[in-house]
Amino acid sequence: MASVIDRLPRNSRVAILRFRSLGDCVLTTPAIQLLHNYRPDLRIGVSVEDRFREIFDGHPAVHEVLAPTITAVRRFRPLLCLNFHGGTRSAWMTLLSGAQYRAGFGHYRNQFAYNLRIPRAQEILGLERKVHTAEHLASAMFYLGVPRTGIPRARTAGLPAGHPAGRLAIFHAVAATPEKTWPAERFLEIARHLAAHGLEPVFIGAAADDLSPFRAYRVQTGLPLREVNQLLSQAALFVGNDSGPAHMAAACGLPVIVLFGSSDPEIWGPWQTAGEALHDPNGIAAIPVERVIQALQRLRVPA
Repeated sequence: MASVIDRLPRNSRVAILRFRSLGDCVLTTPAIQLLHNYRPDLRIGVSVEDRFREIFDGHPAVHEVLAPTITAVRRFRPLLCLNFHGGTRSAWMTLLSGAQYRAGFGHYRNQFAYNLRIPRAQEILGLERKVHTAEHLASAMFYLGVPRTGIPRARTAGLPAGHPAGRLAIFHAVAATPEKTWPAERFLEIARHLAAHGLEPVFIGAAADDLSPFRAYRVQTGLPLREVNQLLSQAALFVGNDSGPAHMAAACGLPVIVLFGSSDPEIWGPWQTAGEALHDPNGIAAIPVERVIQALQRLRVPA
């Protein structure tokens, strides 16, 4: 029997609901790329909050970026609606999308919304271990009928296809909560270390982030996501807390060092790039500077 993907007529529309957040949006792109590679005729629309639309707007596998509303999704006229968000609002949007096929993971609440219930990623992939978020989302495409292949690196819109390594060391030294934030003075130690080896530290953050502890170096706040991509394209490496910019850096193929607090690095670590996820069972503040310098040496960047 033909799979769902194979049953879609040529030029059918597929709506993917992925409202937020930055890291989740970036890690959705490998699954979207798998679908596009197998069925390049399909018109893929991604429903996402406006602040994250630049991840998908202009992406080679995405034909349209949709507002996260029922009206926008219905107007797109999808034949398949795939919910990667999983909340109550997205379940109702899936149900009311007008799509013949309505897919969501079996562990989501509001199962009434779906006539295609996707099993655990471990069952689809034949694994009995934790799976990375990129693997989890890609498994849905395999279940729906995309042939099993390697899962590609994430890719954001506006990202150069390839670029020479630059001389910037990008730091993202802020996070949503204290337990996910490495101490500022340790980031500064790493910055001084890299500056002594010829790299220029650049600290980035959102417009509301306080980057005053890092004002001895170049500071960039509130950059649009496309400009963050441009900055990363000039970089030699990325060092930061577990965050959306870390996933953008991995999508650029940069060497990435990510410091983890309460999140699980097996699920959220750097995907498909030279990278290290540093974690300590006693919390992020227990990670010493020496471990980061050792990671830099293993990644063969100046250290």
